[in-house]
Amino acid sequence: MAEKRKKTSKTEVQEQTPKTHLNSADLQHFRELLLQKRKQILGNVSEIEGEALRKSRLDASGDLSSMPIHMADLGTDNFEQEFSLELMDSERRLLVEIDEALNRITAGTYGICEGTGKPISKARLEAQPWARYSVEYAKMVEQGQAKEGQ
Repeated sequence: MAEKRKKTSKTEVQEQTPKTHLNSADLQHFRELLLQKRKQILGNVSEIEGEALRKSRLDASGDLSSMPIHMADLGTDNFEQEFSLELMDSERRLLVEIDEALNRITAGTYGICEGTGKPISKARLEAQPWARYSVEYAKMVEQGQAKEGQ
């Protein structure tokens, strides 16, 4: 007779998720690392936005002294602006990851791999405190052997 497998709901899986293996001193250390990195990124984004806006204001004011003379200069200006926008987008995505890591600390699930449910090494968390996955699972995701969030 074949056994019927009971499907577990996402809520049941979350309830089965082990609590973090880190002590309160570790959690405080990683919270401080995350907040420090968050502050740094916010400063970077503000600086990049300020630089991009300053260039845009010069162009909008009709100041011909700042207008490129050659078509290559226009291409360079466009490249720099696109690069700045991509950098800002990347920094904003990292801010989301940091905020989610701070939420995991509050929820008591920080340091637990979202893919395997096993503890993430402290060395990995030191290098990337917003890490959601263990090194092994992250490699599997990169190689297409696993999906994010499983």
